[in-house]
This record gives sequence, C-alpha cells and structure tokens, in this order.
Amino acid sequence: MPFEPLASDFYSYESQLTEREQEALAALRDWLERDVKPIVNGYWERAEFPMQVVKPLAELGTLSYAWEETRPFENSAVFRGFVALELARVDPSVSTFVGVQNGLATGSIAVAGSPEQRREWIPKLASGEVLGAFGLTEPLSGSDSARGLRTTARREGDEWVLNGQKRWIGNATFSDITIIWAKDEADGQVKGFIVPTSTPGYEATKIEGKVSLRMVQNADITLTDVRVPESLRLQNANSFRDTAAVLRQTRAEVAWAAVGTAVGAYEAAVRYAKERVQFGKPIGAHQLVQDLLVKCLGNITASLGMVVRVSEMLDRGEQRDEHSALAKAYTTERMRETVAWAREACGGNGIVLDYDVARFFADAEALYSYEGTREMNTLIVGRSITGEAAFV
Repeated sequence: MPFEPLASDFYSYESQLTEREQEALAALRDWLERDVKPIVNGYWERAEFPMQVVKPLAELGTLSYAWEETRPFENSAVFRGFVALELARVDPSVSTFVGVQNGLATGSIAVAGSPEQRREWIPKLASGEVLGAFGLTEPLSGSDSARGLRTTARREGDEWVLNGQKRWIGNATFSDITIIWAKDEADGQVKGFIVPTSTPGYEATKIEGKVSLRMVQNADITLTDVRVPESLRLQNANSFRDTAAVLRQTRAEVAWAAVGTAVGAYEAAVRYAKERVQFGKPIGAHQLVQDLLVKCLGNITASLGMVVRVSEMLDRGEQRDEHSALAKAYTTERMRETVAWAREACGGNGIVLDYDVARFFADAEALYSYEGTREMNTLIVGRSITGEAAFV
C-alpha cells in the first residue's frame, strides 16, 4: 500500500521511518479511515466501546509491536509513537484502549514479570485473546500513588490476599485480567499482581456521566479478600520504582496521543474551513481563520519535534523520567490550545459531533490529566533542573 505523509506533518518527520514501518502505518491508516472513523461518533455519544475493533487492531500489530515475543518486525520507538498518533488522530478513545492494553497491562508484565510470565501472557494480550487493564489509581490516591496507595496485599502461604479500591481504570468493565498494584503489609513496598477478573471478591462498576473519552470504559474496582497465587505476582515488581518503570515508557506514548488528538481536531477544522461558505467564499479564505489554523499547525509541529526526539532517546537508552515528563506536560498543553482554536474555527458547528471537532475538544481534557497531571510532570522536570524536590 503506498504511503502518503500527513499534510499535518509539516516538517515530514514520517520520512524518517523505514519503508516497512511506513507500509505498516499506511495499512493502519487505511483501516482507521475506512472502518473506524465512520462509527466513532455514534459510539462516543452512546458511551460504548466498539469491541469489533479489537481483532483488527491485533491483526495489524498495534498490540504487539513493542515486545520481542510478538513483534512482527523490528521497529523503532518513533514508529510506535506514530502508531499512537495515528490512532488518536481518528479517535483518542481507541488510542487509549491500545495504550492500556499494550502499554500498561502488557507493559507491566514485560517490565516486571518473570520470563515465564512474559511467555505466558504477552502473546495472549498481543493477540487480543486476553484483554487487560491497569489498576493503580485509587479514589483517594492519584498523583501521590508512590506513597499513598491504600490497597493492601497480605501473603498467606502460597497466596496473596488483596483488599482495597481502584478508580478510573480503563478497559476494566470488559478486561479478563487487571494488573493490580498494592502495598505489601509486611514490608510496605508496592507490588504488582495479575488478577483474573473472574476471581471471587473482584468487582468492577462502570463510571457513568463522563464528558471526555466517553468510549473508554472506565470502572471503579473493589477488591474484597481477593486471593491470587504467588505465581500471579509480578516477580520483578518489588517497589514503586518498578511501577514507575512501566509509566516511564507509556508517558511518552501519551504525549504522542496528545499530538494525534491535536492533529485530528486540526484536520477537521481544515476540512470545515474549505467547505463552509460565508460572505460569498470559504471561511478558509478569511485571514482570521487562517491565523487560527496556522497557530494549530505551529503547536502540532513543535510538539511533533519534541516527541520524535524523546522516542529517539528511548531507542538509544537515553530517555529519563524528566524527558518523558516534559513531553507529556508540554504536548498536552499545546493540544488543549489547539483543539480550542480548531473548535473556534468551526464556530457553532464546533460543538456538535457531526464535524468531529467537538469530540476531540472534549477528549483532550482526559489526556491532559491522565498519566500524570501537568503539575506533577512539571515537578519531575523541576526537580531535574534544580536538584530540589518540590512535591510536598
């Protein structure tokens, strides 16, 4: 399939991808435009997730690119970033589903699991045979998860007993397993567990009334004397540092998804500006509308340059927490500006789903907050700059 670079990739960063990577990205783009884009507004409005997309996502490789057990070909972190961008450009909720399934659930096992756990679970997650969720955030613990986890784990023989609550857990209404992070009562350290959702005492309740990422099925989870065997404890998760190692690799991909969300809103605004006629000509011929679109493109181009560089650093083993934190903080701020300008360019039609911009405008708010708020990521970078921690 021929590869045509996005017009919104104004400085042609996609040209850095290998031919095989471009072919894979073109196949994903074709499927998203043909089979996903026409249905997402309806699912968004109904707050439902289109489960029929899971199998094609797996077949296209989006759930397996990062892991040596399942990757279909050698690929770069920059390529995987463009996959996240491409997904979010069509729909941020689909991008979030992949981020949870591939980055957080599979990533937890890849980073903190034993070789045996990797061999057992990663292929199942990559194929979509098993759907995963990631349970870290709690009703009373979000930004302070490193210290404030209230979910507990107590060892009894060859089993662990988990008690507590989790909140805002994506995919959790339909997941087969959830990675639960809990504080060991014995040593006070955070440990991770692969918890089958059919386990007695595990309950997930869908969070209703959301106005952002409505397609994502977030849930409140209650754990009441949930028993899991030692074999389902992530064998290399011994403290919150190991949890942070999972988040380090996913935070940069959220930054890519933020760029994709901005691109989706911008492209919708450009389409509208070319079609909408006022005062006898398309509104794209008016200076003030062109100014809005150029500001959008400037934000996208600056953000794209940042995330490309961060992913290059990941490939070279040079990326540190502060690098991904700065990318997440900066790109989500620029995304928020961009979707607002795109909505403004569409006038009143920018608040209805028919023109797509409204969906991106609303979904941007969730991306702005999850995987570390702007404030928390700012403090991570600030600590790197000054050598002083200002978290409390």
